[in-house]
Amino acid sequence: MADVFDAEKRSEIMSRVKSRGNLSTEVRLLNIFRERRISGWRRHFALLGNPDFVFPKQRLAVFVDGCFWHGCRSHGTIPATNSAFWREKLTRNRNRDRFVNRELKRRGWQILRVWQHELRDPKKVTRRVVRCLDYDL
Repeated sequence: MADVFDAEKRSEIMSRVKSRGNLSTEVRLLNIFRERRISGWRRHFALLGNPDFVFPKQRLAVFVDGCFWHGCRSHGTIPATNSAFWREKLTRNRNRDRFVNRELKRRGWQILRVWQHELRDPKKVTRRVVRCLDYDL
Protein backbone atom coordinates (compact mmCIF):
# COMPACT_ATOMS: atom_id res chain seq x y z
CA MET A 1 0.00 0.00 0.00
CA ALA A 2 1.37 3.39 -0.96
CA ASP A 3 1.90 6.03 1.72
CA VAL A 4 -0.80 8.70 1.69
CA PHE A 5 1.66 11.35 2.95
CA ASP A 6 4.60 12.85 1.12
CA ALA A 7 8.11 12.27 2.52
CA GLU A 8 8.24 15.58 4.41
CA LYS A 9 4.87 15.05 6.12
CA ARG A 10 5.71 11.42 6.96
CA SER A 11 9.01 12.58 8.50
CA GLU A 12 7.16 15.16 10.62
CA ILE A 13 4.66 12.54 11.83
CA MET A 14 7.37 9.99 12.64
CA SER A 15 9.46 12.57 14.52
CA ARG A 16 6.62 12.86 17.02
CA VAL A 17 6.61 9.15 17.83
CA LYS A 18 8.25 8.81 21.23
CA SER A 19 10.55 5.97 22.10
CA ARG A 20 9.69 3.62 24.93
CA GLY A 21 13.32 2.60 25.24
CA ASN A 22 14.49 -0.98 25.24
CA LEU A 23 12.10 -1.84 28.03
CA SER A 24 11.57 -5.50 27.15
CA THR A 25 15.28 -6.30 27.22
CA GLU A 26 15.83 -4.26 30.38
CA VAL A 27 12.99 -6.07 32.11
CA ARG A 28 14.43 -9.45 31.11
CA LEU A 29 17.79 -8.56 32.64
CA LEU A 30 16.05 -7.10 35.69
CA ASN A 31 14.26 -10.42 36.17
CA ILE A 32 17.54 -12.32 35.83
CA PHE A 33 19.07 -10.11 38.53
CA ARG A 34 16.10 -10.61 40.84
CA GLU A 35 15.84 -14.38 40.30
CA ARG A 36 19.57 -14.80 40.95
CA ARG A 37 19.51 -12.35 43.89
CA ILE A 38 22.08 -10.07 42.27
CA SER A 39 21.90 -6.83 44.20
CA GLY A 40 23.56 -3.44 44.34
CA TRP A 41 22.40 -2.23 40.94
CA ARG A 42 20.69 1.03 40.10
CA ARG A 43 18.68 2.06 37.08
CA HIS A 44 18.49 5.58 35.66
CA PHE A 45 21.91 6.37 37.13
CA ALA A 46 23.36 9.59 35.68
CA LEU A 47 26.37 8.31 33.76
CA LEU A 48 27.73 8.84 30.26
CA GLY A 49 25.99 6.60 27.74
CA ASN A 50 22.96 6.01 29.99
CA PRO A 51 23.72 2.43 31.03
CA ASP A 52 20.67 0.24 31.66
CA PHE A 53 22.08 -0.87 35.04
CA VAL A 54 24.88 0.52 37.17
CA PHE A 55 26.59 -1.13 40.11
CA PRO A 56 28.05 2.04 41.69
CA LYS A 57 30.08 0.29 44.40
CA GLN A 58 31.88 -1.91 41.87
CA ARG A 59 31.89 0.85 39.22
CA LEU A 60 30.25 -1.48 36.70
CA ALA A 61 28.04 -0.14 33.88
CA VAL A 62 25.80 -2.72 32.19
CA PHE A 63 24.31 -2.03 28.77
CA VAL A 64 21.73 -4.28 27.11
CA ASP A 65 22.22 -3.84 23.37
CA GLY A 66 19.41 -4.65 20.98
CA CYS A 67 20.54 -6.81 18.07
CA PHE A 68 19.05 -4.44 15.49
CA TRP A 69 19.98 -1.07 17.00
CA HIS A 70 23.57 -1.96 17.84
CA GLY A 71 24.36 -4.06 14.77
CA CYS A 72 24.75 -7.58 16.17
CA ARG A 73 26.83 -9.60 13.71
CA SER A 74 24.62 -12.65 14.26
CA HIS A 75 21.15 -11.10 14.25
CA GLY A 76 21.46 -7.50 13.07
CA THR A 77 19.95 -6.68 9.71
CA ILE A 78 19.80 -3.66 7.44
CA PRO A 79 16.28 -2.92 6.21
CA ALA A 80 15.88 -3.11 2.44
CA THR A 81 14.02 0.20 2.36
CA ASN A 82 16.23 3.27 2.80
CA SER A 83 19.24 1.01 3.42
CA ALA A 84 21.81 3.83 3.08
CA PHE A 85 20.16 5.72 5.95
CA TRP A 86 20.03 2.63 8.15
CA ARG A 87 23.59 1.59 7.40
CA GLU A 88 24.79 5.07 8.41
CA LYS A 89 22.53 5.16 11.49
CA LEU A 90 23.71 1.78 12.78
CA THR A 91 27.35 2.71 12.12
CA ARG A 92 26.87 5.88 14.19
CA ASN A 93 25.35 3.76 16.99
CA ARG A 94 28.33 1.38 17.00
CA ASN A 95 30.79 4.29 16.94
CA ARG A 96 28.96 5.92 19.84
CA ASP A 97 29.09 2.63 21.80
CA ARG A 98 32.87 2.42 21.26
CA PHE A 99 33.31 6.04 22.37
CA VAL A 100 31.21 5.47 25.52
CA ASN A 101 33.20 2.31 26.35
CA ARG A 102 36.54 4.10 25.97
CA GLU A 103 35.45 7.14 27.96
CA LEU A 104 33.92 5.18 30.84
CA LYS A 105 37.01 2.93 31.04
CA ARG A 106 39.17 6.05 31.11
CA ARG A 107 37.08 7.23 34.07
CA GLY A 108 37.68 3.95 35.92
CA TRP A 109 34.44 2.08 35.10
CA GLN A 110 34.08 -1.52 33.98
CA ILE A 111 31.78 -2.01 31.01
CA LEU A 112 29.58 -5.03 30.38
CA ARG A 113 27.57 -5.15 27.17
CA VAL A 114 24.94 -7.86 26.94
CA TRP A 115 23.38 -8.59 23.55
CA GLN A 116 19.63 -8.96 23.41
CA HIS A 117 19.97 -12.54 22.13
CA GLU A 118 22.19 -13.47 25.11
CA LEU A 119 19.24 -12.93 27.45
CA ARG A 120 17.89 -16.29 26.24
CA ASP A 121 20.59 -17.94 28.36
CA PRO A 122 20.20 -16.46 31.88
CA LYS A 123 22.95 -18.71 33.33
CA LYS A 124 25.52 -17.36 30.90
CA VAL A 125 24.48 -13.75 31.56
CA THR A 126 24.62 -14.38 35.32
CA ARG A 127 28.15 -15.82 35.05
CA ARG A 128 29.33 -12.78 33.11
CA VAL A 129 27.81 -10.32 35.60
CA VAL A 130 29.11 -12.19 38.64
CA ARG A 131 32.60 -12.38 37.11
CA CYS A 132 32.58 -8.59 36.70
CA LEU A 133 31.25 -8.05 40.20
CA ASP A 134 33.82 -10.47 41.60
CA TYR A 135 31.57 -12.05 44.21
CA ASP A 136 29.89 -15.40 44.79
CA LEU A 137 26.16 -16.01 44.74
